[in-house]
Parts: sequence; structure tokens; C-alpha cells
Amino acid sequence: MMKISRLKISLEKKILVDIHLEIKSSLALVGQSGSGKSLTLKALLGMLPENLSLELAVSSEFELEAGKSVAFIPQNPFTALSPLTRIKKQFFTSKERVEELFYELGLQKELLERFPPELSGGQLQRVVIAMALANKPKLLLLDEPTTALDPQTRTLIIELLLKLQKKEGFLMLFVTHDISSAKSLCKDICVIKNGRVVESGEMHQVMSVPKQEYTKTLIQANFANREFRV
Repeated sequence: MMKISRLKISLEKKILVDIHLEIKSSLALVGQSGSGKSLTLKALLGMLPENLSLELAVSSEFELEAGKSVAFIPQNPFTALSPLTRIKKQFFTSKERVEELFYELGLQKELLERFPPELSGGQLQRVVIAMALANKPKLLLLDEPTTALDPQTRTLIIELLLKLQKKEGFLMLFVTHDISSAKSLCKDICVIKNGRVVESGEMHQVMSVPKQEYTKTLIQANFANREFRV
């Protein structure tokens, strides 16, 4: 478990994000565009712009260190890899570890010899997942990794992530506006609006009986296949 008792991001005197999170196993951070989801991810990855200040108080059994204890899966797998470099050259771990992950993710070893443009979107996303898990991170950050996928591939990716989490024991923070995917992947949910937490709890409880009108609107908009904006 990881407890973030304070994550405060400011631009001079203006507070952009001021939240607390508790990641017991898998947590979905849900909110409209501009709610502070991306800034939260960047803060945990140590990638905030220099003009922003950060106050971060974390309690966990590991140090937050991007590339080691913390791994990241971006929204678009097509931009995550070098198109002119063979897949095998983009891994920085043992051949045995790569082959182990490819097996778990249902990828053929022959794909390692190919270039990224030769793979489908679903194959590329699985390669990106393998890369993220190569060094056995403690925390996996996911930025809308299912948004660009078709429904069948989206379901496959979620099932693979759940299987790998059970096998390897990493924590997951899933940042998304896709509540249907979040519901399938995460046990808990945290709803953020204008950089503040407005509702949080167990996924099934919040989805069944949302307390805030904002949460209700997000859920209704999501299942109507459109993103909620204000």
C-alpha cells in the first residue's frame, strides 16, 4: 500500500492540485479534462515543469523513483517507441525477462525483431506494458492506456494487467476519464475536480451509490460514450 497524504502543485500563489490518495492495490483517478489528473501523474514521475512547485508527502515501503520503482504506461503506444529501432533494442533488461513478459502477454518472440510500425495497436500496447514491467516496478502509473484501442483489445489489455498484477504484486494508479475501463481494472476510485478530491471509496460502492452530483454526471456521460466537460 502507498499513502500520499499530500500532493500539492502550485504556480506561484495559485494552487492547481491539492489532493490525497491511498493506493491499496489498484486506484482509478477519474475526472474531466483539466481536473489535474495529468499534473498528478507528472508529479509522481518527477516530470513537472520547472515553474511549478510541488509538496509531496508519501508513505510506502519503497522510494518513488521513475524508471526503477515507478513505471509508466502512456496513452498512445505509437509515440512511446522509436519507430526506427527494432523492438528488442528498446528493452534494457535481460533477454530472459523480456521473453518471460512476452509469454505472459501473449506476444510471439519473433516480434522482437520487428520495428514498431509493423505491429498492431494491441501488440504495441502489450510491448509497452512489457517495457514498463521489465524492471519489476512497485508502482505502475497508467495514463488512459485503453482509450485508443477497440473494445475487444481493451478487454484483453485489462485482463492481462490484472493477471500480471496478481503475479508480480505491483500497485496501480489508473488515470482516466473512461470509467467503464476503470471499473473493470480497479478496486478503488478517486474522483477529482479542479485539483481537489470530491469523492473516493471502493469502486463498486461509488459506482452504485455516488454521493456527488459531479460523480453522477461523469458516470452518465461516460456510459453515453462521451467525455464530460464543463
